[in-house]
Amino acid sequence: MSWNRKHLLDIESLTAAEITTVLDTALAFKAVGERAIKKVPALRGKTVVNLFIEPSTRTRTSFELSEQRLSADIINFTAEASSLRKGETLKDTARNLEALNIDFIVIRHSASGAPHFLARVLNASVINAGDGAHEHPTQALLDTFTIREKKGRLAGLKVTILGDILYSRVARSDIWALTKLGAQVTVCGPSTLVPRVFEQMGCRVTHNVEEAICEADVINLLRIQHERQRKSMFPGLNEYSSLFGLNKERLALTKPDVMIMHPGPINRGVEIDSEIADSGRSVILEQVTNGLAVRMAVLFLVNGGKGPQEVAP
Repeated sequence: MSWNRKHLLDIESLTAAEITTVLDTALAFKAVGERAIKKVPALRGKTVVNLFIEPSTRTRTSFELSEQRLSADIINFTAEASSLRKGETLKDTARNLEALNIDFIVIRHSASGAPHFLARVLNASVINAGDGAHEHPTQALLDTFTIREKKGRLAGLKVTILGDILYSRVARSDIWALTKLGAQVTVCGPSTLVPRVFEQMGCRVTHNVEEAICEADVINLLRIQHERQRKSMFPGLNEYSSLFGLNKERLALTKPDVMIMHPGPINRGVEIDSEIADSGRSVILEQVTNGLAVRMAVLFLVNGGKGPQEVAP
């Protein structure tokens, strides 16, 4: 097994072996989550700060429950109720928290690179829960975990990521993870949101949605990132839906066993029709379940765990 990192800051710097170690460890933790007693003592006596400077419900709840299941002590810290609103810098906030002898900081921040900055100035382990439009590593890990679980492999699979690629940290992390593990990635959406520069990451760029989905084994849908766009990059949601939304007519063009994914929250009727989101092809809720196992695995590994063989049976 391959893991000796103190932090999880991005997917770009991870090797295929390191990614696989996280996925294999998550598989062991998923089995723990299916037991009557779901707690393990892996982080007993350790303190985790969830430092969410950018609001989040899903990711913060998932991390918090993962930390509870590992028996950690938890401090939740949000910008709305913090000194950051009074002008304190991120560095000062983090240093004050570290003075309390914390062991981990899970950070979500609107500024790209904020977790990397903290990792340079703090002794605690830093886990990136999403930084600006840069990366969202645990989302990519749970996406790859879900694909591998359902399809049995990643190498050779055709994965289409459809939607707002330009402003999506999920897209960047997914592209890195999937290509490192041998999948063929296509990104598709309006030309303003899917520039050719993404070809440099090793994926195929197209603006033809029918072409992008017809041969795909997996379609990962992304919502429009209004909060990160400086100005409107397309005429409107109705036009986006008619040109790029996954509806019944488009679904009919896909493989019968295509897998539909979405990191959430879903804009029903925009990037995906409700009946498809709720259909048997969708693994959206399974992604949520797998997120717990993946985040437990990440916390366990950055705490010094070596891999799945160390997870309590």
